[in-house]
Amino acid sequence: MNSETPARPELADVVVGIDGSPSARVAALWAAAEADRRFRPLHLVHAADTDRRAYWSDAETIQAVRETGRDLLIETEEAVRERFPGLTVTRKLGRGEPVSGLVAAAGGRGTVVVGSRGLGGFSSLLLGSVGLGVAARAEVPVIVVRGETERPGTGSVTAAVHDATDLEWLLLAAAEADVRKAALRIVSVWNVLTHIGTVATMLDDLDGIARQRVHDMKELADRVHERYPDLVVGHHVETGTSTPGILIEASSRTDLIVMGRGRHPLGVGPSLGRVAHTLIHHAHCPVEIVPQGFAGRDGTT
Repeated sequence: MNSETPARPELADVVVGIDGSPSARVAALWAAAEADRRFRPLHLVHAADTDRRAYWSDAETIQAVRETGRDLLIETEEAVRERFPGLTVTRKLGRGEPVSGLVAAAGGRGTVVVGSRGLGGFSSLLLGSVGLGVAARAEVPVIVVRGETERPGTGSVTAAVHDATDLEWLLLAAAEADVRKAALRIVSVWNVLTHIGTVATMLDDLDGIARQRVHDMKELADRVHERYPDLVVGHHVETGTSTPGILIEASSRTDLIVMGRGRHPLGVGPSLGRVAHTLIHHAHCPVEIVPQGFAGRDGTT
């Protein structure tokens, strides 16, 4: 591990996609609360997709789509201002498709928030076309709002950590916990099955791997404490044979679960691993995906 702990990240503006669905309405209000905690503006974005629609729709239809989008943005802003009267809110009606529109609106620093269910009522459809697309492509954090968002707060944020190289995005999870005045719980899943079956693997090796994992998590917790001395930070290594299952269970006891997103194995294109994919479909709370290398400081990644 680098001996110098990175600086504390700055939580930036919040961008939320709305499409008129109940899920998007919930996501907008959740995003408003997040922006309010951060003392940052909230940007409402509706991607009307009129550029693509223009190939088969007449001008009157395109105009109607745009007017519907404007009305939706106004209605959502009014609902947000009713709950958060002091929040700075902007509206943007985009002409392109949703994934590109949300990614562009976030720029290099914003946090994108999306709902877990679209107008069609099929969560897998929305997540396949929008939520998953944004989470895989964006170079900024993406939060999928799901679970029982009105449930009582647990006072904790959970970071699903793989190894010691996750420190940089872990500090973003610490920032999320800090603005909530919540505790940060660092969880690492040690899946025994991933270490069994190789020629060199012996039982003593497994025991050593487990001890090293516990040591790494403690060191990560100590590094977080360097930057957030007032934050309550716990660390735990869970042992099991299903990493997604363990993290889904952990999501029932936290307000937000945060995890990193690796790069494509070949170094190009979007990548969203099996664990992240499963979490944003089945977690009991909102899920934040942070791309590898995102620093969140000084407007850079």
